[in-house]
Amino acid sequence: MPIRPPALDDRSFDDLVEDLLSRIPAHTPEWSNPRPGDPGRTLIDLFAWLADTLLYRANLIPEKQRLTFLRLLGIPMRPAIPATGLVSLHNDTDTTTEAIVLQPFATLTGPVNFETLTELSLLPMTAECYFKRPLMEEERSDMTTLIAGLEQVYRLPPGTARPYATSPIFANSNADFQGFDLVKRTVDGCLWMALLAANRDQVAAVKATLGQSDTGGRQLLNVGIMPGIQAIDPFTDNSPIVPIPLTWEISSFKDGEPPNYLTLDVIADSTQGLTRRGVMRLALPAASLIQSPTLEVQTDIDAGVGDRPPRLDMPEKAERLVAWLRLRPTVRMESLALSWVGINAVEIDQRQTFTNRIIGQSNGAPQQEFILPGQSVDAASLEIQVEMGEGFRPWQAIDDLAIAGRDPVFQLDSEAGTIRFGDGVRGLIPEAGKRIRVVRLRSGGGSAGNLAPATLTAINARRLNGDPVARLKVIQSLPTDGGVDAETPEEAEQRIPSLFRHRDRAVTETDYKTLAAATPGLRVGRVEILPRFKPHQRLGNIPGVVSVMVLPFQPTISPPSPRPDRPFLETVHRYLEARRPLGTELYVIGCQYVPLGISVGITVRNGASQETVLNNVRESLRRFLWALPPGGTEQQGWMLGKTVRDRELEIIVSQVAGVNSVSGINLFTREGEGWSMVPRPDRCLPVELALQAWELPELLSVVAVVDDRGAPEDLRGVPNPFASAGAVAVPVVPEVC
Repeated sequence: MPIRPPALDDRSFDDLVEDLLSRIPAHTPEWSNPRPGDPGRTLIDLFAWLADTLLYRANLIPEKQRLTFLRLLGIPMRPAIPATGLVSLHNDTDTTTEAIVLQPFATLTGPVNFETLTELSLLPMTAECYFKRPLMEEERSDMTTLIAGLEQVYRLPPGTARPYATSPIFANSNADFQGFDLVKRTVDGCLWMALLAANRDQVAAVKATLGQSDTGGRQLLNVGIMPGIQAIDPFTDNSPIVPIPLTWEISSFKDGEPPNYLTLDVIADSTQGLTRRGVMRLALPAASLIQSPTLEVQTDIDAGVGDRPPRLDMPEKAERLVAWLRLRPTVRMESLALSWVGINAVEIDQRQTFTNRIIGQSNGAPQQEFILPGQSVDAASLEIQVEMGEGFRPWQAIDDLAIAGRDPVFQLDSEAGTIRFGDGVRGLIPEAGKRIRVVRLRSGGGSAGNLAPATLTAINARRLNGDPVARLKVIQSLPTDGGVDAETPEEAEQRIPSLFRHRDRAVTETDYKTLAAATPGLRVGRVEILPRFKPHQRLGNIPGVVSVMVLPFQPTISPPSPRPDRPFLETVHRYLEARRPLGTELYVIGCQYVPLGISVGITVRNGASQETVLNNVRESLRRFLWALPPGGTEQQGWMLGKTVRDRELEIIVSQVAGVNSVSGINLFTREGEGWSMVPRPDRCLPVELALQAWELPELLSVVAVVDDRGAPEDLRGVPNPFASAGAVAVPVVPEVC
């Protein structure tokens, strides 16, 4: 029997009215007809309503006690996780040539407000990305004579010329979410960024600004980068990605000179070597060392040849060119994909900063609790001071007041946005009458911060001296992501009992499942445990090995099936790695899908809509074979390694409303670009598609027809019943007067 807290009093309004009416003959026998509308009956209804309200509040006591017990356990609810992102800023005016240094924590306004995380040197220029695109085979064949002539002009050995076309990438600050591969799609494996002034009259002034900052030091250029996230092997090694060795260079030569580039120092790199989205801060050289050729053939016949920047056959942009910035790997690589690159970039997150707020005054009592200005507080940013003697003194945060001595400490409840002080024995009590001040605090988060590109368009920023900066343009090329709502009391009640079972340690299969599903910052759709399975060799029964298969949540039941990307797998692995036993070899993997096609023939009952029934048949099959709930026979997702059988599918189809009978079902597997029907051993034997223990089916194609002769044997389409064998459709040209 399930354990449910009993109601202290289960009487309803009707029960109370009936009880009062039953007492009338005993106490007031002369009142013989207490009908509705009578003044006395109205008083009875009023008292019953008041009593019903009191009973409702009394019945909340078990819930209050349960929540109080959860609080006594000392396990707070999880705070919201803020969404993060990357934006680039530019002056919305063409008149300035100076660099503007912006304070951190500037507010970006939108559906949800964000803040910048670092200061930013806003340089008075824009950047456009280009690459040297190799010619396609058709272009090369059309330009054979031209290419041979160029080899003679540049005195190149025959066949050594690699012709290219200068092509833009990330045009208009648009991201390429598929990832642009610098190695496979360029001639030289380089990304070229043209740094442009607003007009040709400002080139010299902008170059002088790049050469020196206001403090006399080197100017810093913030370059935002989003590495390309490509499809991965589901059983890939999920150890941390090795940083990519690369170099940034700036052009330092003029027309007619041999190409020369200066290597730029990377002062800070939040991309961690192009392993994640972030910003690289590059220190620029002196202005005299920043040079750029015009790349015009009339001026320099070698323009764009060899190691020179790509030729810009656009005079309007060439005359605004300040310098070329080049990004290239320093070792030979098979692939290097980028989704977006831009300058004047800064990282942002979905938090709000509060400073210098008085949150209350101590009354000298133990266990005092004060409410902070925000909820889901970032513990690393919280600074609390308490008035002591002649001024405010800092107090330190502690995880548990029970282990505190007589020290000036406090305990933070991040989700609720409260702090609690000690009782004099476990933590000091602030003196009566003394004020408590929040020096600095950052709070916020939630799924509402997961915004599409181009949503954030305005910013309220200030210079380092505090002066506001007007007319700044925000360019949000990438979506913000990672925001997760705060935990609710109901979710905490479900999580905390499991926490006491596994003690935040992964030992049993249930422990791994529970912890992986609760990975902070991710919405996990399904977790499966493959004990003693080593994914790289597809070997089982390996002692000490645990493979955790995770799939992300996907709201719609439609192909493609949910697949985790590498950051998803790494996040789960990092969370479990700190909780696994020392002797366990842990792998976090995705799922290997087997492409599947199905054709089904049915007959429809009289009166049913044929198209509606066919659509419902297709949806029923997709739902039944879906990898996440409500798929599978247990509605928890199709079971790993479970064989797909036509007899089971026939039952699912026959249960669809409007289906009269199922005339046949065929299964198909993928072969190259086409489909191959799974052979039926015998007319009466079932058709089955066997799967390995680590595989799931991915239903990519469903052909459902109304035909009592059976299911189609070809997934490429349903035959046209009006077409004649050997006939060829020929258009007729009408006569025009």
